[in-house]
Amino acid sequence: MKPCPVAKPFAVKIRNQGVCNVAKDKGKDEDRADPARISKQAARQAANRAEREARRQLRQAERAAKRGKTAAKAKPEAKPEAKPEAKPKAAPSAPVQAVPFNILLVGQDIRLGMEAALFAASLRRNAPGWHGRLIVAEPSPEGAWAGARTRIPAPIRLALLGFGAEILPFAARHFGASYPFGNKIEALSVLPPGEPFIFFDSDTLVTGPLDRLPFDFSRPSASMRRTATWPEPPLYGPGYGAIWKSLYDRFGLDYESSLDTSQPDEHWERYLYFNAGWFFGADPQEFGRRFLDWALAIRDDPGEALASQKLDVLLDQVALPLVIHALGGGRPGPGLAGLDGDVTCHYRDLPLLYARESDLAVETAETVLRDPRLAPLAEAWAPARQIVLEGIGRDRIRPMFDRRLPLNEGRTRQILKKAGLWLR
Repeated sequence: MKPCPVAKPFAVKIRNQGVCNVAKDKGKDEDRADPARISKQAARQAANRAEREARRQLRQAERAAKRGKTAAKAKPEAKPEAKPEAKPKAAPSAPVQAVPFNILLVGQDIRLGMEAALFAASLRRNAPGWHGRLIVAEPSPEGAWAGARTRIPAPIRLALLGFGAEILPFAARHFGASYPFGNKIEALSVLPPGEPFIFFDSDTLVTGPLDRLPFDFSRPSASMRRTATWPEPPLYGPGYGAIWKSLYDRFGLDYESSLDTSQPDEHWERYLYFNAGWFFGADPQEFGRRFLDWALAIRDDPGEALASQKLDVLLDQVALPLVIHALGGGRPGPGLAGLDGDVTCHYRDLPLLYARESDLAVETAETVLRDPRLAPLAEAWAPARQIVLEGIGRDRIRPMFDRRLPLNEGRTRQILKKAGLWLR
């Protein structure tokens, strides 16, 4: 009796399967009694396995070469008898993070602590390839925050730590309760010098692969999701140009190179202006030093051109363009558009999230808030419980607005407040 064929086409194997099984059953006792037959059969099986492994390696090498990843470096030694450790590696399916960078958030008391936890959960879910330190800066209840509740509650701290965040304290000496937005300026002091960083407002969600964006940290930049909020030129002047030029001249910066000359003179978009919801740079200490010094200088002595301008809400956004321009940066290129689009979402408040943001952003918030690590905290936090878990956001807020049209944030807030849905 001849042994069953070992390597036949797939269809032939199926047709002969029954015959082969019968032959094998009849020959069981004979095989047990014949050691030579067993040895020969084992050798033949080993040879077949080696041949199949060699063919698999060869096919893998051919596929890699076709993708253009390893063709130039393919070695002639990749023959059937090659050892397993010599197998060519499969090309990565997506770009990897080129330069590790740190992320900075501010966490404070319940609301900012929960928002930071939402950010951390969404980062781990949607950018698992990101490498760096996630640092949550917590203001100490001293200095400019003396007497205020600044500590992140223990359950939220534990959640942040569970998502790999580090919570580092800082002392606010200059802004604090009088200007809470100044936290982002003074919090830069907790970051290690000389390491690339990006700051995000805590009310931000990561909705895509943040680690795959083409950051150039030697060229700082910031969010372009802004409107004409500053300055507000008075009727008889000075205008946009004169106000901004006075600041560039004051700090010894070149004004002309900051202009977007595709925009007409005295149109607000001609002048370098950002939303401070995110910004990045190469060295947080140098960035933070200029940011603090210049924000304080503008606050303490605005100058004649800024005499009629409000600085009690947007001081950080007045100083930020000057810092970025001084460090060789400017407007972000199209490669970073996702930071104001489908990679991160600065939603500001949960009611605004449902009123104006994308389905992706809403689904991200709902998913992470139902994560077992956050769900108990969401139940205890009234805005999340009412808007997300109880469905007010989807059932009532979302149908109120047409997101195909531009939504004015101030007007949207008024509508929500009038409807009793401004929950935060």
